[in-house]
Amino acid sequence: MAGTIQVGGKYALTSIKKAISLAVEGDTILVHPGIYKEGNIIINKRIFLKGVKLPILDGEHKFELISIKANGVVVDGFKIVHSGVSSMEDMGGIKIYDCRDVVIQNNVLEDTFFGIYTQFGKNCSILNNRLKAYSKEEQQSGNGIHCWKSDSMRIIGNTVSGHRDGIYFEFVTHSIIWRNYSYENIRYGLHFMFSNEDAYISNQFKGNGAGVAVMFSHGVKMFSNRFEENWGDASYGLLLKEISDSYIEANIFIKNTSGIYMEGASRIQLFKNLFENNGWALKIQASCMDIEVANNNFLGNSFDVSTNGSLVLNSFNGNFWDKYEGYDLNKDKVGDLPYRPVSMYSMIVEKHPPAMLLFRSFITTLLDKTEKILPSITPEGLKDNFPLMKKAF
Repeated sequence: MAGTIQVGGKYALTSIKKAISLAVEGDTILVHPGIYKEGNIIINKRIFLKGVKLPILDGEHKFELISIKANGVVVDGFKIVHSGVSSMEDMGGIKIYDCRDVVIQNNVLEDTFFGIYTQFGKNCSILNNRLKAYSKEEQQSGNGIHCWKSDSMRIIGNTVSGHRDGIYFEFVTHSIIWRNYSYENIRYGLHFMFSNEDAYISNQFKGNGAGVAVMFSHGVKMFSNRFEENWGDASYGLLLKEISDSYIEANIFIKNTSGIYMEGASRIQLFKNLFENNGWALKIQASCMDIEVANNNFLGNSFDVSTNGSLVLNSFNGNFWDKYEGYDLNKDKVGDLPYRPVSMYSMIVEKHPPAMLLFRSFITTLLDKTEKILPSITPEGLKDNFPLMKKAF
């Protein structure tokens, strides 16, 4: 029968490692407040390791703190600090090795190389943890929540900052990332590589080197996220590279250098998103095709759409553009004239970036007005035939 083992406080047992050696499958180990410096703690049986009032596990900058090597383990309520750093192995605050049904919840991780690391995990949950690192360079920093070759993961309600990437997925399938706040990470708030049939919903990505990168993946669902203040020379709210058959709906892109940057993307649906006060709302490279952009709001962006080619294989229909100057004589709430969101000046800037020095000058206004009357450089096919007269939502 499962029992409870008490560690620390008024109890005689003071070692977590000793408690694990005494425990049997299904036992609960309650760890009372204190500082525990026990090096690498290996959990190799199905137990519930519970901290009372955030006891501190200190890795002294030498060790990986908790290594989970059994199915069904729960780690709940610890403060995990000062893991080791290694360029040869990915030391984590908590690391899951080839296990399933593990739950990591309500922990605080500070100054760890990798925060919570999963390899070959299945049906694991990472819930309501707070992760903070302090490295200034990518090379000396690991990712906050790192999942590799895993399936059916649930990453929910975590707060991550100061890492290389806040959340990192590589070869991860059928998983959900929900209600996380990833901010001020060195590279990406969220980074997808070769990860298919996943969803990220209702997350916030703010002030990262770049917001989110989704690369070499398909079947990704991106709903109701907020991408905010991701600024920099090559920064963006969302980067899509070699991605297909995916959905981007009801997201908010505010104050990013580029709201969305697409390269090699195909069969993507962009519906009901808000693009507000970005440098570029959308940068869609000529390598993209079958991108459907509908019922979005474009407000206060320096450039609504930019591209680097003339052949257009994408559709824009039924969006609201605050720069639209057309009219609606038949009162059907749709503009009578098509709207061309690519300006002549944006095409020039795409080919000659120093031309940004002329931004807001009279000559750029003149160029764009002339282009509307006599189109010559902007792609003929890139237009919204049914621009909305009022916001889409």
